[in-house]
Amino acid sequence: MPIKQISVFIENKPGSLSAVANVLREHKIDLRALSLADVQDYGILRIIVDDVYAATTVLRDAGYVFKITPMLAVVLKDQAGSLADALEVLGNHNINIEYLYAFAGREHDRAYVAFRLDDGEMDKAAAILQEAGFPTISSDGENGKILW
Repeated sequence: MPIKQISVFIENKPGSLSAVANVLREHKIDLRALSLADVQDYGILRIIVDDVYAATTVLRDAGYVFKITPMLAVVLKDQAGSLADALEVLGNHNINIEYLYAFAGREHDRAYVAFRLDDGEMDKAAAILQEAGFPTISSDGENGKILW
């Protein structure tokens, strides 16, 4: 099962990112990963949190607009070439990656990457990567808590 990414739309002005981080901090929601992309007037903050239900509840209550997107999170060895190896596996199976970003995990000898793929290819990609020796991280589906 994929993990859930929350894409929060925020104004591209000083203090906007801090305001979102403060909302999450006030409710003790732990950020596992984040990526920020900007467009002209707005930015898209993509976050993976420890509790999706709680995060979306507090973000909604604070007036933020957001979208939930399934992501495939993969565990890599923290060594040169690991990402290239995983990408080669996906490429050999003609699986297209829309975007990705890396994030820190709890084990110091591991690296973590969140992949955005076509929704129809998530399960296929997860199975292919696991068979090739790349474990995936999942969420429990009920409230989006990440299972490490």
